[in-house]
Amino acid sequence: MGHIRKEIAIGFLISLFATACGFFIYLHYISQSDISTTLTQVKEGGVLGTVIALATIPNLFVFFVFLKKKQDYRARGVLIATIMIALLTFILKFV
Repeated sequence: MGHIRKEIAIGFLISLFATACGFFIYLHYISQSDISTTLTQVKEGGVLGTVIALATIPNLFVFFVFLKKKQDYRARGVLIATIMIALLTFILKFV
């Protein structure tokens, strides 16, 4: 049972890392300003939820890599993280 939790946690953490990378890559390409200025503009513009949702696109690649390698529990961790990020996006968008 501990092995399964470890594999799910690894998938979850890799998913968060992929999302963070996607987030910063997206911010880098939409603005000529530095990251902190762009992040402030995104927050003030009310599009933080949208940017986070777009930043999860790398999770799709990670998910299918884990499935292809038959690492189902890691793929499950990616799926859990993606669902949690979707809930966060929903909260940011409608609250």
